[in-house]
Amino acid sequence: MYLSFVPPRRVKIGDAAAFAGTTPRAIRHYHEIGLLPEPERGGDGRRRYGHQDMIRLLWIRRMADAGIALDDIRDALTADTGSAGDDRGDGDGDGDGDGDGDGGDGIALTLERLENSLAAQEAVLHRQRTAVQRMRAEGSRMGLLADVVTDRFKNLPEGSLRQVELDTLLVTERIFGPLVAAVQASRFIALATHPALRDESDRVDAAEEALDDTVAVDDPRVPRVAAERHAFEGALDAVIEESGLARDDDALVDTWDAPGSATGDQEEDDRGSGGRRAGTMSALEAVGRMPYDFSPARLRCMELAEQLAAQDAPPA
Repeated sequence: MYLSFVPPRRVKIGDAAAFAGTTPRAIRHYHEIGLLPEPERGGDGRRRYGHQDMIRLLWIRRMADAGIALDDIRDALTADTGSAGDDRGDGDGDGDGDGDGDGGDGIALTLERLENSLAAQEAVLHRQRTAVQRMRAEGSRMGLLADVVTDRFKNLPEGSLRQVELDTLLVTERIFGPLVAAVQASRFIALATHPALRDESDRVDAAEEALDDTVAVDDPRVPRVAAERHAFEGALDAVIEESGLARDDDALVDTWDAPGSATGDQEEDDRGSGGRRAGTMSALEAVGRMPYDFSPARLRCMELAEQLAAQDAPPA
């Protein structure tokens, strides 16, 4: 039995634009000015966008929505690439670069100039000014995530989160909304505060990445890695429970769902129903438009790990 839904490995420009909340024309413009590298092309000569292409496109859209000029976005992303590794990584969302993606003094000066400009147009540009202030306060792209997400990390030392973790939160916000991303943050808090668990996470991630297209679906490594993933997730869940992060998650959900909740109401005002950005597609539509370059062996490994988790689940 295979996964009922297999995400695409690459998508066409129309799906890429729909997922990112922009237009094919805008994406072509990003290519023309060097903001978004040209992706590979399929046999029909059309562009095909992979996971890292979409990650970069999402950051471009968030920065543009905050009012940052495209030239400044290009400079910021170029600085990030030089300090935190190539944005166009292995395409599977499991990169190993750490750091929080700080673009340095150049982006700080850019944000300062932009904030001064927005202050003169307070009533019209309130949302953009708030986004810029949050970026400056966080010192990284984390400031472009929802407040309810970034607040989860306020007690962590600077640099505790890896760029790939911010990428994951960005995608989760886009598909499921900020509440789900805020709950997901517990995973990254646990990893950031438990070095041994972080090392084991890296080891299991590397084992999964090794299940590439050269590995057959029935290779004995596939069930072995699935068992390792299952064991790791159990250990991670135990740490989240013992550290009190699970209680924090429950309290956050209760607060969000409470009538008249300031947190939930504010995020819904900013992003639309369910916490997703206003005017976006459903979660199912979004999942179908976000590519992940998973081999058949890796997809089978994910399925086996899910089966192991289902076997351990308490009866309803």
